[in-house]
Amino acid sequence: MNPEVLLSVRDLNVSFGAVEAVRGLSFDVRKGQVLAVVGESGAGKSLTARTLLGMPPQEATVTGSVRMGPYELVGAPRSVRAALWGRRLALVPQDALSALSPVHRVSDQLAAAVRSVDGVSRKEARARAVAALEEVGIPAEQTRAYPHEFSGGMRQRAVIAMALLHSPDLVIADEPTTAQDPETQRQILDLLTRRSEATGTTLVLVTHDLPVVRDHADRVLVMYAGRLAEEGPVEDVFTRPRAPYTAGLLASAPLQGRGAVTYPAPPRGRDQPQQTRRSRLPSIPGTPPNPASLPRGCAFAPRCPLADAPRCHTEQPEPQSHDGRTVACHRWRELPDHPAELFLESV
Repeated sequence: MNPEVLLSVRDLNVSFGAVEAVRGLSFDVRKGQVLAVVGESGAGKSLTARTLLGMPPQEATVTGSVRMGPYELVGAPRSVRAALWGRRLALVPQDALSALSPVHRVSDQLAAAVRSVDGVSRKEARARAVAALEEVGIPAEQTRAYPHEFSGGMRQRAVIAMALLHSPDLVIADEPTTAQDPETQRQILDLLTRRSEATGTTLVLVTHDLPVVRDHADRVLVMYAGRLAEEGPVEDVFTRPRAPYTAGLLASAPLQGRGAVTYPAPPRGRDQPQQTRRSRLPSIPGTPPNPASLPRGCAFAPRCPLADAPRCHTEQPEPQSHDGRTVACHRWRELPDHPAELFLESV
């Protein structure tokens, strides 16, 4: 494995009986990188995150490879996973309230995590726990509160502090700002990326928030129906997407400025005022497919404005790599200069 690659995923498949929820997923996470994983609900983002951690649902069947250095996580015994969790691998969960014990003080929970890994005294563990919470902006006098006494933003800060306690090699953050207001979201993401950089921790960020990806990630992996649609540097993908699905996502997002896909305003009619602007964003027509009944060929074909070639409906496109980008689309070379224009008819 390339020494710069921290995590290598190859042909990852996660299924529930006949339902294939993640299909043939392959990508690398390099050391020091922030990789964002995006896609609509049901794309398989959170399931992929749990599988990367070695924590897939018990009823799931997992094949393929998730390799971190010398460790293979697919099918690894609990002893191997326990040796990695905390020291090498950590999670920032979606729901901090559920992740924290309601009957123990927050600082006590972090202290217990310190002792379980490092075996230090209670006094030293508590001091390290308080210091970790102060580093994420929680005052020392509030660290002995219970989780229900914290605001949602403070609870999220606490689980970030817990994830970074031992400066792990890799942190996976699964929708870490869900249900937070925009300002709290910004503060939490700024904190997470800043602390990850300070500790030398690589970050995989699962999110549906494209402005967050633009502002915080180095590379982006776009998923659709359990498969890779596109992967590459954020600025390249956002300014010139190669997959029609990526173009649709970006066209429908309120992105502005650097790193934003652009499209021209529609032509004005004779009687239309000069100052009229588009009142709403384009959108991708239709809905994502049911994993239990995926269409033949490309899963995005029923929603794709370019899917008029027979193979789009009969042959699943395989990922192709070109100039540091990977895309799974039969017609990616035929996308227009402004591929967001493909979705203007939805306005």
